[in-house]
Amino acid sequence: MDDTTRGDAPAPAPDPAPRPVGRRDFLAGALRLGGGVLVFLAGVPVGAAEHGGADHVADGYDWTQHRWAYLIDTEKCIGCGSCVRACKAENAVPDGFVRTWVERYLVSPEASHVDSPKGGLEGFPPIQTPFTPTKSFFVPKMCNHCKETPCVQVCPVGASYRTQDGVVLVDGERCIGCGYCVQACPYGSRFLSPTTHTAEKCTWCYHRITKGMKPACVEVCPTGTRRFGDMQREDDPVRLAIARGRVEVLQPHLLTEPQCYYLGLDKEVR
Repeated sequence: MDDTTRGDAPAPAPDPAPRPVGRRDFLAGALRLGGGVLVFLAGVPVGAAEHGGADHVADGYDWTQHRWAYLIDTEKCIGCGSCVRACKAENAVPDGFVRTWVERYLVSPEASHVDSPKGGLEGFPPIQTPFTPTKSFFVPKMCNHCKETPCVQVCPVGASYRTQDGVVLVDGERCIGCGYCVQACPYGSRFLSPTTHTAEKCTWCYHRITKGMKPACVEVCPTGTRRFGDMQREDDPVRLAIARGRVEVLQPHLLTEPQCYYLGLDKEVR
């Protein structure tokens, strides 16, 4: 008998205990197993869930008493980037990503140019175009917090949801990072965080508004471009502006019913 196979040879070390499979790992594996179609198994709480936004709500906040909306006046935006920087600081947005951004439009009868360097984080440097613009303007953008939101509809685990007060959020504990919602959003407002590997987006600073504060981007805007309102209040300026029909939304033909409204929106943007 060969020495390497003797009965008194040291026994092999036992295999390490397998790492417990978490819900996120299990569901991600189910997606891969099903070729992109979620496999529904008994006992796994998947699908559209009943959320109250409990992880984000301040103590004593009653979401049934509010219905939030956002108003942007494009004629006031100066492209300073204060909103983008405030959002990044307030929400610890990973480098290279933005939850809200600003686009610059340079337009002439012959051509147009749109740019957004670093999302407008550092403002906008002078730019040379092969044409002479006859007008230029800035347009802030973000998640539109739609009533009929595609991201909620495609989420296979109920991680994307809409609160009772009209804010679209992501449950980081449920999210498996499949990216379906990122692809489904027609406004390009979502991304997969390189830190958490889950979907992230603008939340209208839900942790602030449930405490009676304004979103960080609204708080710092030096020109009053960004305004946040409560549609439950009859005297709210945002509600009154919307009621008077002075506002527009992005891509209305998609029928997503955005709750982010615009004043002075140029036809080049619609």
